[in-house]
Amino acid sequence: MPDFLDEIIEESTQDDATFPQKVGAALDQRLLMRELAAARLAADLSQTRLAAAAGTSQSQIARAESGDVDVRLSTVAKMAAVLGKRLEWTLVDADCSSTTP
Repeated sequence: MPDFLDEIIEESTQDDATFPQKVGAALDQRLLMRELAAARLAADLSQTRLAAAAGTSQSQIARAESGDVDVRLSTVAKMAAVLGKRLEWTLVDADCSSTTP
């Protein structure tokens, strides 16, 4: 049974056929930022220390983790590196996204 979000996506898709892919991309970004935040917490690292090591500000880390900004890939890669992680970037066809509703 469709819910309110399904209805919004359906209506928005009528105006923009790429809307479902945009939603999927936003969900992927949110998941990545949540994973980075969890890694930061697991490393017992403050936002301030992560920011200093990644060459950015604490407020930028806070906004990135909350999803309030569209973070640059280079910043995300620096954050990941500080946390002992690396990003894997793969270009796939839009219809192959696992998170697209």
